[in-house]
Amino acid sequence: MRFNYSKIFLLGFGFFGISIIWGVYNAFVPVFLAEKFQLDVRWVGFFMTLDNIAALLIQPPVGVWSDRLRTPIGRRMPFILIGAPIGAIAFGFIPVAASLPLFVACTSTLLLSMAFWRTPAIALMPDITPSQFRSQANGIINLMGGVGAILSFMVGARLYELNPAYPFWMGSVLVIVAGLLLFIFIKEPKEFTPSEQVPSMYKSFIEVLVDKDKSALRILLAIFFWFLGYTAIEAFFNLYAINHLGMTEANGARLLGELSFTFVLFAIPAGYIGSRFGRRRTIITGLILMILVLLGIFFLLPETLLKPLFNLPLLGIVPEPGASAVLVVLGALMMVAGAGWALININSLPMVVDMTDATRIGTYTGLYYLFSTFSAIVGPNSNGFIISWTGDNYNSIMIVAPIFMVVAIALMWGVKRGEAVK
Repeated sequence: MRFNYSKIFLLGFGFFGISIIWGVYNAFVPVFLAEKFQLDVRWVGFFMTLDNIAALLIQPPVGVWSDRLRTPIGRRMPFILIGAPIGAIAFGFIPVAASLPLFVACTSTLLLSMAFWRTPAIALMPDITPSQFRSQANGIINLMGGVGAILSFMVGARLYELNPAYPFWMGSVLVIVAGLLLFIFIKEPKEFTPSEQVPSMYKSFIEVLVDKDKSALRILLAIFFWFLGYTAIEAFFNLYAINHLGMTEANGARLLGELSFTFVLFAIPAGYIGSRFGRRRTIITGLILMILVLLGIFFLLPETLLKPLFNLPLLGIVPEPGASAVLVVLGALMMVAGAGWALININSLPMVVDMTDATRIGTYTGLYYLFSTFSAIVGPNSNGFIISWTGDNYNSIMIVAPIFMVVAIALMWGVKRGEAVK
């Protein structure tokens, strides 16, 4: 099996389409719920966690199912060909749903169908990529996904101004095109053992628990803890910027965008670094960077964090009406955090799937999403409780998140497997 850049970019286009859909969904579905259907904000918040709940319940068992499935078109492709068009159609109907029950039916269908084909689509990457190139391949896929997320906000916002349905229809078309491209150009390998030899998710998880060196369990728990820290920042950063720093909503979002932008830029280099210096070492380095950045943000005074450094027209914040956009100290720190997050995130999935053989790549991809998704559900709730417990002190998340990441480092220190196989 050879590393084929063109196939990885085609596979990345599938992730590009997925990111477009979720970007548009997260940006505009809350607006429909609050303004069109007049739902209380608490119900809006609950509604926006349903995608993670659906992913938690569906993605892990589907990963096992895709490992066991044998068809003339492969073991992953049937899930993509069923889930992608159903999700695209449901997504296209969301903005035109006239009643709340129909709206809920469309969004529920979308959530179920997207969870149905995400794990098999991601498992295609290690299926068609040699072990030693999986970090680089994951970097390319995440680069494409990051570009999709950015475009979903930039292009989606413009299309929404023309017609609220247009960004949704754009996402629908792109997902259908992505599914067709994968079907036409990506050919799955066929040299697998009989499907009855692939154990269930339960048995695979028990094997992880009883494994003598505990490497798989350690990295899965580390994934859970570093996502706890990251979701604290992702979910509450804008409120932190508004309440602790006195910034506007738009400028707070711009600062978070600087992290995402740097993550996209650093996605491919992070894969090469992991391949060259080792995935475990690279992940630990990324965690240390994140810890140092968050501690710096916690201890620095607001006036220091908002001190201007230099003009940055695309990503900088605008300190006052008519002024040019500038990069502030906090923005520079967020960009370092984005690079650190790339070192962590790009190398973790390849490390997990390289702890098993080719017959169970989908199963271990499902385990990866089980722990990361469960953390994405627990994280915002636990961190919200911590903020409330500290008297609505949003700066508290900047000291709590590093604690979770220190735990992740301790767990990663004992990981002995998962490096690239030459």
